[in-house]
Amino acid sequence: MAKSFEFLTEALRRLPGVGPKSAQRMAFHLLQHDREGAAMLSRALYQAVEQVHHCALCNTFTETEICDTCADESRDKRQLCVVETPADQVMIESTLTYKGLYFVLMGRLSPLDGIGPKDIHLEKLLARAADGVVEEVVLATNFTNEGEATAHYISEMLKARGLAVTRLARGVPVGGELEYVDAGTIARAMLDRRST
Repeated sequence: MAKSFEFLTEALRRLPGVGPKSAQRMAFHLLQHDREGAAMLSRALYQAVEQVHHCALCNTFTETEICDTCADESRDKRQLCVVETPADQVMIESTLTYKGLYFVLMGRLSPLDGIGPKDIHLEKLLARAADGVVEEVVLATNFTNEGEATAHYISEMLKARGLAVTRLARGVPVGGELEYVDAGTIARAMLDRRST
């Protein structure tokens, strides 16, 4: 195969969940059936890499110094929701239930992978949370082992500075039937129950 084709295949393999065969199929498809789509993808990737950077306040992706959420005067500046990724932020926003601000870690603590506090911008988070305006920090990290460890570390760090820290509740999903929900989720729902 041509070196350019091999380079394209290797580049596509960098995408999560894309193995050698899938990358090769994508490359063949783009070059054989959708050259216009390939050119559009190339331009979009170049533009995103050149123009998208981190918000100076919340660390999410933006094309401006301060993202639209941080610049929105109607947001409740007393609440700061900590999430692992911009995708997590988008999911919380889609619920239309949270009107505060965010801080995006761009990862989670994972000592086995060599990811420590500096790698997920905890100094920047601490400065943002201790700005004198924030009253509550909502920890919305994932409920994985790494996400739980990250939430615990951040919670201890912020509580030591007198900040109120809350954590997303866990439990049975909406529309879920108990017989199909795993025991760990039911146990957490039982522990986190509240009065009606």
